[in-house]
Amino acid sequence: MISVVIPAYNEKDAIFETVTSIRDVLTEADLKSSEIIVVDDGSSDQTGERAEMAKAKVIVNLKNMGYGFSLKRGITEARNDTIVIIDADGTYPIKDIPRLVQKYREGFNMVVGARTGKFFLGSYFRAPLRSLLRWLVEFTADQKIPDVNSGLRVFSREEVIPYFDRLSNKFSFTTTVTLAYILTQKFVEYVEIDYRDRIGHTKVHLVWDSMRVFQQIVETGLYFKPLKIFLVIAIATLIAAIGSIAIGLAMNIVSAVWLGIGFIIISIIVLAIGLFAQAVMHIDSRFDRK
Repeated sequence: MISVVIPAYNEKDAIFETVTSIRDVLTEADLKSSEIIVVDDGSSDQTGERAEMAKAKVIVNLKNMGYGFSLKRGITEARNDTIVIIDADGTYPIKDIPRLVQKYREGFNMVVGARTGKFFLGSYFRAPLRSLLRWLVEFTADQKIPDVNSGLRVFSREEVIPYFDRLSNKFSFTTTVTLAYILTQKFVEYVEIDYRDRIGHTKVHLVWDSMRVFQQIVETGLYFKPLKIFLVIAIATLIAAIGSIAIGLAMNIVSAVWLGIGFIIISIIVLAIGLFAQAVMHIDSRFDRK
């Protein structure tokens, strides 16, 4: 059976319908003994009460701790190994949960609902940020990723908990778990789903949360694949060096030439640090296997 974990912060307008719809879908799919866990993340409205009215198991954070923290807490307290996570705001198609679970049972380590539709594309300002973050994740992972931070996915409780120390407590939990699984050679599958308009107001602060996601991607990449991140920095520094030397020679500016030489030295040092970090990671991996 499965445990459905729903992180919820001030979602009183959607949580009752979300829980009841999930229960109906699970019953229809003959998953009756499954559980639905709502983690009320310090809500100031009636989110927890309405979740209880819908007969969900409710876990209450006394303070607003974050999306990822709430997921970790719900997953830890789940009684079943197969975990489904889904948002409380009505954006994800609940009817597709059995389809994702069925795909997961084919042997994948994680199945992700890859969002499609106009509501996923978002505003003209949001789309470039999403594209930049997606490019960074794909570059780090060395593969195409249809949806890096979907909030509808299925995975094993036992398998994901060892990653918790490396996963974000905020909105980038899903991005970091995607990267962590891919960079440790887990099998991740994507199933297209129709993404909808949310009920209520978004809790995401676009610029601030995007900066946090960027930070978490870099940290995750440094932990699992350090050379790749240091290589990007080294190449960027080398490009700056070439530009500085070219300007110095063209305009006869000696200081610009020396600055370029300094950038070259920095680029070599950064690359050496990356190689050292990669070697240390492999040593740690061998000790872990022993």
